[in-house]
Amino acid sequence: MSKTTKEDVFKVVWRACDTFRGVIDPSQYKDYVLTMLFIKYVSDVWKDKMEQYLEKYNQDKERAEWAMQKERFVVPPHTRFEYLYQNRGEVNIGELVNQGLEALEEANPGKLSGEDGSGVFRNIDFNSSNLGDTKDKNTRLKNLIIDFSNEKLDLRPSVLEGHDVIGDAYEFLIANFASDAGKKAGEFFTPGQVSTLIAKLTKSQSGARICDPTCGSGSLLIKAGKEVGSDNFSLYGQEANGSTWALAVMNMFLHGMDNATIRWGDTIRNPKLREGDALMKFDTVVANPPFSLDKWGKVEDDAAAKGTDFDPESDSYNRFWRGVPPKSKGDWAFISHMIETAYEGKGKVGVVVPHGVLFRGSSEGKIRQKTMEENILEAVIGLPANLFFGTGIPAAILIFNKGKAANNNVLFIDASQQYEQGKNQNVLRDADINKIVETYRKFNAGKLKPGVVEDKYAYVATFEDIQENDFNLNIPRYVDTFEEEAEVDIAGVQREIERLEGELTGVKAELKKYLDELLKN
Repeated sequence: MSKTTKEDVFKVVWRACDTFRGVIDPSQYKDYVLTMLFIKYVSDVWKDKMEQYLEKYNQDKERAEWAMQKERFVVPPHTRFEYLYQNRGEVNIGELVNQGLEALEEANPGKLSGEDGSGVFRNIDFNSSNLGDTKDKNTRLKNLIIDFSNEKLDLRPSVLEGHDVIGDAYEFLIANFASDAGKKAGEFFTPGQVSTLIAKLTKSQSGARICDPTCGSGSLLIKAGKEVGSDNFSLYGQEANGSTWALAVMNMFLHGMDNATIRWGDTIRNPKLREGDALMKFDTVVANPPFSLDKWGKVEDDAAAKGTDFDPESDSYNRFWRGVPPKSKGDWAFISHMIETAYEGKGKVGVVVPHGVLFRGSSEGKIRQKTMEENILEAVIGLPANLFFGTGIPAAILIFNKGKAANNNVLFIDASQQYEQGKNQNVLRDADINKIVETYRKFNAGKLKPGVVEDKYAYVATFEDIQENDFNLNIPRYVDTFEEEAEVDIAGVQREIERLEGELTGVKAELKKYLDELLKN
């Protein structure tokens, strides 16, 4: 029997996307396609396990079904892909898919629902008018189901090439959706090489609690978990967008990370990862928050007085004791949250930020100074431009270490010129990632002295250096990237001008000769 590979999964599912292309935006149709992949997956897993139990119990269906109640997922009959395929031509097929998803949620309440009981699929509507009028919608859904019935899309564990096939294919699909979705892609996906870099820079030890408070579809969180090198870790995430939250939950299951806790909600206004009345603490906190988010939570004084909105000034978790960021730029709000949720004395934080975070003044400057005085900032790493979907601006990674101890130096790396140019996005190569990580680990181990580490690439700054710069962390203040222009040979340039003028005189004379001959004729 031939094995199903991630390439098989990708080809079939990517072809299924043709059903929606040109009808709705890729940032929307990804939800329908990836949810259908999840239905197909749980159905095939159920079928595979059911066959094993029937064989074990000599085709005793009652005993086999009883045993199935203890498996990863309880899959009701009208949720299963075979049922949907049999009913693909029904006029209410969209409603049937919705009912199947609702039944799946109800049968697996601890897995496919939020802490408030809201179902994972509540924001994904297969009966939506976004899919066209009734006739067109039914045709599209029928074609989608037929595409997923392809014999090459056999997702039974017994025929998969490896245990990572589904998870890897899902990640690959999300990356390709991000490539098609343009500006909206940044809302649900962090490029794989950036996720890998952050995961390596914040490498967690066995037994670690790892969190991403703005987890999107979960790719960065999964990379951070895999970097542990064993299965002994726990994952936690929160995502504000409902349909993206659903993708993250599905992503965890497809990677076999069934115990991951992914919450739906606004991390700043309503943090869901709590223990009692306090914020949950983590060994590692990683994130790629929205850049310079406007209206992140800070309110006008009159709104706060009326109690109409969340007010960070009186945050019950005291996350903004260093200062409250401006209401039009929420970068330091997310950073402050992440720092406060890292364990005292050992927690690490890795966060992607726009460069303005490093040097903007006013309230952000005061927060930056207090953070520096705490001695928890460990590294500032500048990345190449055009790495991220939806924005061409270069970004940076900040690494905080609450176990930094006596070392009050900060490592600055300018990796902005080391990348491979891609068609749509630039890419960090393995060699680029490894160079950054190796430099950081040497610094972390105390092997790098203050001053230039590598010309035009890395510099170790002392607290005094940074203080002299008024706590401005702009990388060019520390890593000298100035390139001297080559001296201009004035005499040589003059000679070249004279030579060119001589050639031009000759050309003009030749042209005049031809014109005179034409006039004679």
